[in-house]
Amino acid sequence: MSTSITILGIAGSLRKASYNRGALRAAQELAPAEAKIEIFDLDGIPVFNQDDDARPPERVTQFKRQIRAADAILICTPEYNYSIPGVLKNAIDWASRPYGDSAWDGKPVAIMGASPGMLGTARAQYHLRQCFVFLNMYPLNKPEVMIANASERFDEQGNLTDQNTRDHIKKLVEALVKWTRQLQKARQ
Repeated sequence: MSTSITILGIAGSLRKASYNRGALRAAQELAPAEAKIEIFDLDGIPVFNQDDDARPPERVTQFKRQIRAADAILICTPEYNYSIPGVLKNAIDWASRPYGDSAWDGKPVAIMGASPGMLGTARAQYHLRQCFVFLNMYPLNKPEVMIANASERFDEQGNLTDQNTRDHIKKLVEALVKWTRQLQKARQ
């Protein structure tokens, strides 16, 4: 197909050299020719306050605009305390508000995550899937990319050096492009 797919990549970590930012950069490099991944940095999104629903901060408006412009979403998240990092949940909440104006509605989405632990963000990814139900998003079920023991797979600058992990991310992005095209075709 000649139509390009735009994927919005979101890292659930603010740390500049985070493993999850590194995994997103790797996804950008590994995306198929018919897709591009644009990364949105969650830094600067204020804490959600429903009092600001009617007039959201500019950074939130920009975030929602980029979500709407994307054909699909790729979230790369760490796991904090068996769940989704607060910064990511905060951004998800902002982009779903005000009620009835969710930027997430109907978006295909894939998840991956990197962690120094043994489970590679499995619990955080499952919690995200629960959020997707209410947000009316369409998660890609497989392949799953849960990068365990991340300190062994990334260098000091947060660049992914493990070829096996790179291969898994490549398959995930390819599957997200295919899933996005299937959903687009079904909507026609």
